[in-house]
Amino acid sequence: MEGKVLDVHEKPTAGKWLTLSMQHMFAMFGATILVPQLVGLSPAIALLTSGIATIIFIIVTRFQVPAYLGSSFAFIIPIQIATVSGGVGSAMIGSMFVALVYAIVSLIIWKTGYEWIMKILPPIVVAPVIMVIGLALAPTAVGMASTIQVEGESVYSLLHFSAALVTLVSAIICIMFFRGVVSLMPILIGIVVGYIYSSFIGILDFTAVKEAKWFVFPEMLIPGVDYEFVVTPTLLAVMVPIAIVTISEHIGHQLVLGRIVDRDYIQNPGLNRSLLGDGIGTLISGLVGGPPKTTYGENIGVLAITRVYSVYVILGAAVFAIIFSFFGKVMAIIATIPTAVLGGISILLFGIIASSGLRMFVDHNIDFGKQRNLVIASVILVIGIGGATIKFSDTFSIEGMALAAIVGVLLNLLLPGKDEQKLTDVKD
Repeated sequence: MEGKVLDVHEKPTAGKWLTLSMQHMFAMFGATILVPQLVGLSPAIALLTSGIATIIFIIVTRFQVPAYLGSSFAFIIPIQIATVSGGVGSAMIGSMFVALVYAIVSLIIWKTGYEWIMKILPPIVVAPVIMVIGLALAPTAVGMASTIQVEGESVYSLLHFSAALVTLVSAIICIMFFRGVVSLMPILIGIVVGYIYSSFIGILDFTAVKEAKWFVFPEMLIPGVDYEFVVTPTLLAVMVPIAIVTISEHIGHQLVLGRIVDRDYIQNPGLNRSLLGDGIGTLISGLVGGPPKTTYGENIGVLAITRVYSVYVILGAAVFAIIFSFFGKVMAIIATIPTAVLGGISILLFGIIASSGLRMFVDHNIDFGKQRNLVIASVILVIGIGGATIKFSDTFSIEGMALAAIVGVLLNLLLPGKDEQKLTDVKD
């Protein structure tokens, strides 16, 4: 491919290797630590497991795919639901079963090809489910941005909301008025600016930072040690169907990445290998207390801008993420980020997730003049955002986003008038 600086298997010089890898680490940093902050997991473990998962992914894909794996936003609500019903261990168990789904799908693709999964997950199903992910989280983002907890009750705070607005505006400025790598790190930069503003208005408490050690082993959650390995039907129903969304996201990222580096990753090393790498990364993450993983669009954007496609640069970023996870002072600073700052960046981020679903409708020229498309999208959106539940018993129910994804797939398979448009087909 013309214009590339480093191809997939080329190594940079030591100095460039350092700076290019750090650049990739910071590109994913803000989003990867935001997910555990929102669901009550350890940011240190999220960083550690993102580095480990990325290394595993590159090995499984035979050093052919320069992709970084970070925390998945698709699982925020499922993890919250699983944690409320069965503790944080339930969320980790759910992650492991999601990884099992990845492995099964990978095996089937290896034996039968990938066309069948493209037919099951057309844009008319995937796009509204992606919108549900963002819109269902909207109340959470606004609540975080504008309220504080006083004696167990949520109370509006203009002071804290101002920190959220500063964070939000900073991120928007990065996106709109900057080019290059800065435009790809609005989350990180927004959080940093919001954090600085929060220190000026006096809503930060640095006690934990002062008391923290410089080097601390990340706090892990091990099954059988920190929690009982108990599997319930409801847990599986909450977590596993979200694989519909993340597999779709994975396919989309592989297609985009392939176009950038001028390779067909669906064929070689194959969708089965890339899905397996993603699944093993998610499994290892769940085994030690980290969130499920997904390939990161931010890092794909860095590849497109720098034209440095080297897998060794991505490996360097993974190593830096692992190293950073052991810096106790850094993790303590992350823990002091005000909820309002996280809420401010979440307003933008969750909105972008929802808008990306809307963009998929446009990119694929989905015709809402067809009643079939209108019905599928409408039902998915209302079931997902409304939090509809099918309760089979006291121990088994399917709700919200998971139910919306399942219903969307079934409607697409059962309703007449299906066209053959796939995720791979983007019309001009």
